[in-house]
Amino acid sequence: MILRGKAHKFGDDISTDLIAPGRLFHLRTNLPELAKHVLEDADPNFAKKVKPGDLIVAGKNFGLGSSREHAAAIIKLAGVGGVLARSFARIFYRNAINVGLPALICDTSQIDQGDELQVDIEKGKIRNLTKEMVIETKPLPKVMLNILEDGGLIEHFKKHGKFKLD
Repeated sequence: MILRGKAHKFGDDISTDLIAPGRLFHLRTNLPELAKHVLEDADPNFAKKVKPGDLIVAGKNFGLGSSREHAAAIIKLAGVGGVLARSFARIFYRNAINVGLPALICDTSQIDQGDELQVDIEKGKIRNLTKEMVIETKPLPKVMLNILEDGGLIEHFKKHGKFKLD
């Protein structure tokens, strides 16, 4: 599974409130509309400038806060190809995989805003095409790759009726 897109850089501690603003709670039953506001409290123009396949690149503790599954879902609905971060809040990380949004833990310190990236999540290799360098990280386990390839946990269970481990 290869991802390719432009980096949109964020710092540490990007909370689910910054991803899915609490003041827009009434839109949680209309996720396509809520996706138009994704990350607007961290970057007011993010939803307008993100292109399909682009990547969110963040520091530590991405997705901290409440267990809002719709935070990961609206990132995916906005067209983001995946999230790279130094670390994730545990529940956000699982929610991302469950909705089919690739999330990879890696050193993001050498990735800058606008860098063009190619990410092989199966091999754990991030190619920064702008800087002509490779960042290596631990690849995702096969069961998570299977869930992502199927489009998320619900689709995975519809297809296999169980976790496909191999």
